[in-house]
Amino acid sequence: MVTMLKLKSFFFFFSLVLFLFISSSSSSTTTLQDTTTSSTSTSTTTQINSNSVLVALLDSHYTELAELVEKALLLQTLEDAVGNHNITIFAPRNEALERDLDPEFKRFLLEPRNLKSLQTLLLHHIVPKKIGFHQWPVTSTESTRHRSLSTDPLHLTTCIDSGDKFISKAKVIHPNAVDRPDGVIHGIERLLIPRSVQQDFNNRRSLRSISAVKPEGAPEVDPRTNRLKKPAPPVKPGSPPVLPIYDAMAPGPSLAPAPAPGPGGPRHHFNGEKQVKDFIQTLLHYGGYNEMADILVNLTSLATEMGRLVSEGYVLTVLAPNDEAMAKLTTDQLSEPGAPEQIIYYHVIPEYQTEESMYNAVRRFAKISYDTLRLPHKLVAQEADGSVKFGQSDASAYLFDPDIYTDGRISVQGIDGVLFPPEETDTTTTTGKLQTKKTIKVAAKPRRGKLLQVACQMLEAVGQDSHFNTCL
Repeated sequence: MVTMLKLKSFFFFFSLVLFLFISSSSSSTTTLQDTTTSSTSTSTTTQINSNSVLVALLDSHYTELAELVEKALLLQTLEDAVGNHNITIFAPRNEALERDLDPEFKRFLLEPRNLKSLQTLLLHHIVPKKIGFHQWPVTSTESTRHRSLSTDPLHLTTCIDSGDKFISKAKVIHPNAVDRPDGVIHGIERLLIPRSVQQDFNNRRSLRSISAVKPEGAPEVDPRTNRLKKPAPPVKPGSPPVLPIYDAMAPGPSLAPAPAPGPGGPRHHFNGEKQVKDFIQTLLHYGGYNEMADILVNLTSLATEMGRLVSEGYVLTVLAPNDEAMAKLTTDQLSEPGAPEQIIYYHVIPEYQTEESMYNAVRRFAKISYDTLRLPHKLVAQEADGSVKFGQSDASAYLFDPDIYTDGRISVQGIDGVLFPPEETDTTTTTGKLQTKKTIKVAAKPRRGKLLQVACQMLEAVGQDSHFNTCL
């Protein structure tokens, strides 16, 4: 019996707990539905009807203000403001935003990075309260203060003498221009600029917030080469001078070649191989000098030799014929052993010369002879047609692409022809045409003294001169 009573009490307690749990869950569900219904009703109340003051603003004759509101992305903000309370809009006339506004200030407002300033400026014209024209103060000593949506205050005053109404410093010219149940629009004669926007504009215009831009004129054309002058590379403030003091005090390339290191001096101070690779890479990127680069790297070992010279401290000026000039070389001129090396040697000057230094030299001295790596031949340069002309007669070339590469140790100047020493360009006239006369180079014999010459003649008379190398 006792057991049955315990079971009944247990079932009664369990049923009570289950009933309380079901009732609590049903109440929470009802609360959730009420919350959803209330949120839905709140969202529906923020919708703007066709009789709203915001719709009237977009359709009114204040087109400039409406356009700025759209550009400032304020439509959603104004819809929320109209949904929460009535508003008053002080709309400047179109002429105040078109012609009367400072062009620089208008450009500042329309820049994308100044969107915050434009929004602050427009919200400064809107008060979250409906202010009718009859609510202006009556006397000039009275002033009514209202806070705009930009949190900056606006002051309403009245002029007793003329009876005009003012909002801050702007005169109201069209009171109650648009009147709707949720707001009103008053037309004013000028734009209201809050102090924060004015400060942003002044900071943007001052030298503290912007970096000065150095004015650049029209590009200059070099009258000698009819090419644009290359501007000097910009130098950062506080950086060391581009030209060392010693080089600045030493004679420049227009006066004398750079001195080569003396015997016993420091070796491998310069990275010649890297500099030669740089100028060959520059030739390839420059375009039109692929044949010259191919001869230096693949056909010969001149690139390695030039790198060793530069590493020892020597300076070089390379006169590089373009691809069009190299295409005129015949197979016979390149097939002889050592011919490519001899051609390039004649185009390398053991001095550091730029286009400016060579042109100044030929302008001053008419003709200049430069030593070449092809000893003992020299290269003659002279002024012609406002440029520098190398060589003589038909085997000449003009300075075509100046200063392709200049690093203080190697200078590369582009020319429009392949140069040859004078002895290889002697010509003879045959059947009215100029033909190249191939000369045979004979090694110069050592000069003999008078006594030795007489002795050799006596040995030659008796047939014994062949036994002595000196008499051969």
